[in-house]
Amino acid sequence: MTDAPPSTPLADQTAYAEAVQLALDAAAAYYGDGTSTLDDDAYDRLLRGIQAYEDEHPDEVLPTSPTGKVAGGAVVGDVPHLVPMLSLDNVFSAQQLADWAASLERRLGRPVTRWSVEPKLDGLAISARYRHGRLVQLVTRGDGTAGEDVSHAIGTIAGLPARLAEPVTVELRGEVMMTTSQFEDACAKRQAHDGTTFANPRSAAAGTLRAQDRPYVCELTFFGYGALPYPDDPSEQAASLRELPHSEIMTWVAEQGVQTTATTPVAGIVAETLAQVQERIERIATVRPGLSFNIDGIVIKCNSAADQALAGFGSRAPRWAIAYKLPATEKITKLVGVEWNTGRTGVIAPRAVLEPVELDGSIVTYATLHNVADITRRGLMLGDSVVVYKAGDVIPRVEAPVVHLRTGAEQPIAIPQVCPSCGDAIDTSQERWRCVRGRACRAIASISYAVGRDQLDVEGLANSRIEQMLDAGLITDFADLFFLTHEQILALDRMGETSTAKLIAAIEAAKSSPLNRTFCALGVRGTGRSMSRRIARHFGTMDAILAADADAIRAVEGMGTEKATLMLEELTELQPLIDKLKKAGVNMSEPGVEPAELSGKTAAAATASELPLAGMSVVVTGSMTGKLEALSRNEVNELIERAGGRASSSVSAKTSLLVAGEKAGSKRAKAEALGVHIVTPDGFAAQVAAFF
Repeated sequence: MTDAPPSTPLADQTAYAEAVQLALDAAAAYYGDGTSTLDDDAYDRLLRGIQAYEDEHPDEVLPTSPTGKVAGGAVVGDVPHLVPMLSLDNVFSAQQLADWAASLERRLGRPVTRWSVEPKLDGLAISARYRHGRLVQLVTRGDGTAGEDVSHAIGTIAGLPARLAEPVTVELRGEVMMTTSQFEDACAKRQAHDGTTFANPRSAAAGTLRAQDRPYVCELTFFGYGALPYPDDPSEQAASLRELPHSEIMTWVAEQGVQTTATTPVAGIVAETLAQVQERIERIATVRPGLSFNIDGIVIKCNSAADQALAGFGSRAPRWAIAYKLPATEKITKLVGVEWNTGRTGVIAPRAVLEPVELDGSIVTYATLHNVADITRRGLMLGDSVVVYKAGDVIPRVEAPVVHLRTGAEQPIAIPQVCPSCGDAIDTSQERWRCVRGRACRAIASISYAVGRDQLDVEGLANSRIEQMLDAGLITDFADLFFLTHEQILALDRMGETSTAKLIAAIEAAKSSPLNRTFCALGVRGTGRSMSRRIARHFGTMDAILAADADAIRAVEGMGTEKATLMLEELTELQPLIDKLKKAGVNMSEPGVEPAELSGKTAAAATASELPLAGMSVVVTGSMTGKLEALSRNEVNELIERAGGRASSSVSAKTSLLVAGEKAGSKRAKAEALGVHIVTPDGFAAQVAAFF
């Protein structure tokens, strides 16, 4: 959040005129069907550049300039608004917010009574008109004075009831958008219809809201952010709404059965001071990546109706409200290449190479593409302008091509015909393509993974040493390590008596690893440290795992049908490796767990109700202190599961407990918003002391 947001510099009057026309064209498309030549950040930079030029050259301001107009002003509407639907001015930093607040209080002649702080939803503003409690009309923002009638969309918008709880005549204002799941469903329907997908949730919502002749229906979502009585309504209800503080209006809106953000992690609050406002801004920013809908900022406004009336309105925005814009999480850039890499299990994964673009505070050059099916579904081509998304710690991903920006020079993405690592054939029977050699294709990677700290923890076995052993023909997989002799290791380059003895001891110690670590070392696709622990505690022994059928595997928490099927296939492939491990004397049972019956029933000890964390989902975040400081994150997770809990990596409504260390950021904020119980590392250590 910088004090000086970047803008597009304009050198002269010609550049200024071109910028004005570009902004008008982009706005018409953006507020029309959701398509645009510019992403949000580029559009905002262009507007700031136009404003800067006009500030320096006031005699050259064009009458068509977008700077003095309501957002969406290029869109023509024929339904007059009862009260103008204005835009909001923006700030980009705490200092700019403080300057705006000081200016507002000078206008009021006194401090603001209280502040309302809410998320700025990234959708389309609409007014929903109710008469006697029945929804009769939907109108877009348009140019702020008049909008487009989109009443045909009534019945397709979740959160916007056909009838209110009370038979009132009122206009509700809010944002129409698509949630993540609604967007995925809409893309699937469009893909099935014409082979293309929507660029992003906002463009999908804009196009869907106006569409009247599509052969498929896509659901939208409404979040209310205000209520206005009709100007000529003399009723007591109307008079009350005109005088209520904004926070009480929003409570009333929710009581009418209309969806608001009150039940989300970014619910609106009332703040007494600007410091509290800034604290809420930071908390909303930290939980933003985990939301099921998009926000692009925070709205701060006077909560008091009296303050609002005294502050008044400008030509395009109220003086009593401001939007604190957050860094862009989505931008348009070029897809310049696709790299194909073979992973340690033989899975072949594509990676997008992008024209560098700044997203959420970092420069993004690569992004996830998942698999060939994903590329095909999205209809991606080399040279495409693509929407790229990144927020917080989320791995950047390519959302979709911006089809209307294609020039005709784009080329199909070359799909590999052989494994890019070894040149052998590719198994294309599943969505995730795989080298037919499987783990043998990247033996060094799979062995390195197996002996890593979070698996068998064989200290002193670096990749260079593994490569030596492979080149010498001493090993072909990690099970072969347990059959190595002192003489074989000593004969390797740069291995002396001491280092050989240490490595032999480390390999010997790995034999006694608990089942969960041995199973994790196998590298079964779809399982990792957490799932391996659940599997081990569920079945108790490797024999019980191998004897389980799909139904028994699905009984493990978090193991769906697809993962269970894949695990069965993987275990069949891994049977020779497992047999070799057994022959070497590697431990095949989970300490503290009674062996499960071959039917796959859960071992009794795995879910013993007397354990302190029985049935609890626990998330650990931040830097650990005290007794937990010496443990790795995976060791802390193992401790959780020994105590009967389930270790999770993300906070949700199902989370029972958050262990919050120093610098606990977004996860703590989300836990607080959801009312999740939070403990310190020392408090948690005391709770599970018997399991260290």
